[in-house]
Amino acid sequence: MPDATPYTDVLRMLADRIVAWREQRRAVPRELGPAFWTGLPLPLEARCALLRRLVHADGPPCESGPRFLAAAGRLLAADPVAVLPYLVRWFEDERPLPATPHATVATAAQALLHTHRHAAADALTEALADSAHRRADQLLTALAEEEPPAVCGAVDRWARDERPARRSAALTYALRVAPHARDAGDRALLRRAALALLDRTADRGLHGGALALLVRDPDSRDPHLARALEHFAAGDPRFPPSALTDALRTHPEPVLDAFRARLERAADAGEAFRTLADATTPGLARPVAALVRAAVARRPELAGHAAAYADRRLDRGSGPAASAVLRPLLTGLLGGGPEALRAALAGVLAAPCTADSRPLRRELLDVLLTRESDPGVLDAVLRAAARNTGPELRVLVHRTGLLLVRTPEGAARLDRGLADLAHRVPGFAAAVAGWLADAPREWAAVVGPGTRRTIENLADAGVPV
Repeated sequence: MPDATPYTDVLRMLADRIVAWREQRRAVPRELGPAFWTGLPLPLEARCALLRRLVHADGPPCESGPRFLAAAGRLLAADPVAVLPYLVRWFEDERPLPATPHATVATAAQALLHTHRHAAADALTEALADSAHRRADQLLTALAEEEPPAVCGAVDRWARDERPARRSAALTYALRVAPHARDAGDRALLRRAALALLDRTADRGLHGGALALLVRDPDSRDPHLARALEHFAAGDPRFPPSALTDALRTHPEPVLDAFRARLERAADAGEAFRTLADATTPGLARPVAALVRAAVARRPELAGHAAAYADRRLDRGSGPAASAVLRPLLTGLLGGGPEALRAALAGVLAAPCTADSRPLRRELLDVLLTRESDPGVLDAVLRAAARNTGPELRVLVHRTGLLLVRTPEGAARLDRGLADLAHRVPGFAAAVAGWLADAPREWAAVVGPGTRRTIENLADAGVPV
């Protein structure tokens, strides 16, 4: 037939019947295999829609024979520009594929487009930009990391597009591709896109992000830094803190001032602290510690972010170079920080950790315990220490307990903490009961009679399990 379009409804019914046969573990007649469907005299849109139904008839990967998903891949390879938009529509289909239960029609389409990403890169980025689906965003984000030239070229086109949505997309993906744009030509495309966005007064909401692009690039940083820092300090949500990682090293004082202002008002404190963690050098350790300390003093709710920042720094490396930064940095945070910050850091330092970071963590914990008298901070050490095992657990609990019992408030905190941990932490009651039996005099000053009975009863009962 020259045109099978009048029979589209019949073909849909036949496709559904084939899927039903496969669900019944019946074979598909060879004459109705993938070649029949790809050879039909139908518009590409209709053929892709039928294949979208038929991929549910594919067998498991170990099964030999032609597959409908592979047929869709061949259509894509033969004419990527024409087929791309129709495969992007598969993103809406989250039905699982029987042959691969962890995959859906949408993820299969995403994988096909990724596999054939080199065939028509410009057409692919345009088709993905036309789609508002989250899977299109995921694939564009992956392309930003794996195929920077394609995404930089798309950003350059979109920045001068008359459609506001395209210009917004230009900024979004420019910021994502910038860390991966190593080639001078790619960086030049990003600079040109940023300048094009800055030239449009109607796009003021994009100007902060455009300036972030320009200051990330050393070739355009100096002339735009002052204006960029104004946007950043004001909390511009389009200006990510990570864009200032390199500028923090080349222009430390004005950049730290901008971070200080941003931490007073912006909601992205966690990202700001992560950026500072990544960029801190030995020369910046003390000023960064002072900045973090002051930020938490003004906003105690940032203590958790600051502790995560310290944890990140400790896990990023070990050895003399890392210690040269971390020792003064974290000592500075522990020495003059507010209680909320010291308690959050105590939890990081006393908790179980990797072998590489343990020596420095325990050295800094020793610094904290040598100075600390606040029951709230010591209670945080106790609760974090309880997640350890073996001799380290015993040493930390005993030392922290001796510090807590020096005051009535601390002793009460210790009794409540030990009882609570005995109920909640598996094995803790049995461990403490063993210590009490093994060295009663050593623990007499730490564990009161009531708490001792509670722990021994829980240990005898095998609680918690």
